[in-house]
Amino acid sequence: MSALFNFQSLLSVILLLICTCTYLRSFFPSIIDRNKTGAMGTFWKLARIGERKSPYVAVCCIMMAASILFWS
Repeated sequence: MSALFNFQSLLSVILLLICTCTYLRSFFPSIIDRNKTGAMGTFWKLARIGERKSPYVAVCCIMMAASILFWS
């Protein structure tokens, strides 16, 4: 089953994208920041979500890891 049709997998992919974009922006800010519009602007927006909502993203990652480990 594809990650697009399974809600838990879709949430996992979104959380991983948020965490990855935030991590990459901390090392290479010029790559993420120069593309603020268009399709590549999605990565900039994901990095912003990761930076500004950091405690909430961390809690969601922990909850997702627990659900994958114990309920899947």
